[in-house]
Amino acid sequence: MATRLAQLPFYLALVWSVLVWNNAVMMATGFAPGRLAFLHVHTVPTSTTTTTTALQVAIDTSDIKNGMTIELDGEPHKVLGFSIMKQARGAAKTTIKFKNLMRGSTIENTYRSGEKFETAQIDRFDAQFTYSEGETFFFMNSETFEEIPIPRKIVSDKEKWLTEGSLVTLVQFKGNIIEIVVPSPAIYTVVETEPNVKGNTAQGYTKPATLDCGAVISIPGFVEQGTRIRVDTDKGEYLDRVNE
Repeated sequence: MATRLAQLPFYLALVWSVLVWNNAVMMATGFAPGRLAFLHVHTVPTSTTTTTTALQVAIDTSDIKNGMTIELDGEPHKVLGFSIMKQARGAAKTTIKFKNLMRGSTIENTYRSGEKFETAQIDRFDAQFTYSEGETFFFMNSETFEEIPIPRKIVSDKEKWLTEGSLVTLVQFKGNIIEIVVPSPAIYTVVETEPNVKGNTAQGYTKPATLDCGAVISIPGFVEQGTRIRVDTDKGEYLDRVNE
């Protein structure tokens, strides 16, 4: 016991030396004495996005489908239709009708069976139509709220389905908007049509109707002005009435 008491001053001196050394180190490195320092790692949050990307993929004639976008000579071409011609001798041939989405022109090419293509790498994102001015249509990116001007030639025949606030999908290729996709089916209101003639029960009787978007389509004779209807915007055809 006496020996341990005799060693107590030594241990106290040792502890004091450690504290003094620790204090000196913290002063030298810029930390206030008596405080604990923590290393903070800052991360940049990743934003959620509605953008979808179609990657470039190698395909052949057997993979061709209507609506597919192919890259030909560095430009995006949409498949409008195709037909396969079988031959008595030799491989079958596939004739494909394309629309150049950058120029608006159409071409028709014939390929040997198994010939290779590459799909175009495109991005799609949601947007809202706001207004048009002259030959330019303005849309707002639904995620970033950025205003996007698009020439009338790109909007093309989709113009007739657009009303203020319409939701669409914009298709982008190498930074350029190349196509506008309108939802199908979509709901519109008949704003002008001839009245239904009482007693007219002719099977398949149709009449022209102007919709609130400005498009004119054929509707059944029993559909009256003010009726909300569902329309196939791809074909421009009446589908049915909307019950609300």
